[in-house]
Amino acid sequence: MTSVIQYYGTGRRKTATARVRLIPGTGQVSINNRTMDDYVGGRHGLNKQIFLPFQAADAMGRFDVLVSVMGGGISGQVGAIRHGIARALAEAAPQNRPVLRTDGLLTRDARVKERKKYGRKRARKRFQFSKR
Repeated sequence: MTSVIQYYGTGRRKTATARVRLIPGTGQVSINNRTMDDYVGGRHGLNKQIFLPFQAADAMGRFDVLVSVMGGGISGQVGAIRHGIARALAEAAPQNRPVLRTDGLLTRDARVKERKKYGRKRARKRFQFSKR
């Protein structure tokens, strides 16, 4: 039995976590055992976002992508997938790392939802101020 070379990367964004596996292949993307078009739907901006790491590393169509993603919404999940793909590409070829770093694809976006504070309606909303 021959072992297939695989590269792994874990990506996170907001509350979403994606486990990405890159396998040398033809460029097919499978997200939670569904095709990318089926999973992301008609959101073309999100479709393009998934392929940004491949464009930066000049690796379009060289890897099949198998993704298991959970948590968050569709936008956060796509951001997590992009982060995971970038990390896996950096593992696959260390010369990709500086290119991915300069494009900001290896940096985890730390922005998350701010917690609601007591005595307020939402995280930052105050009650109306009345001078008189």
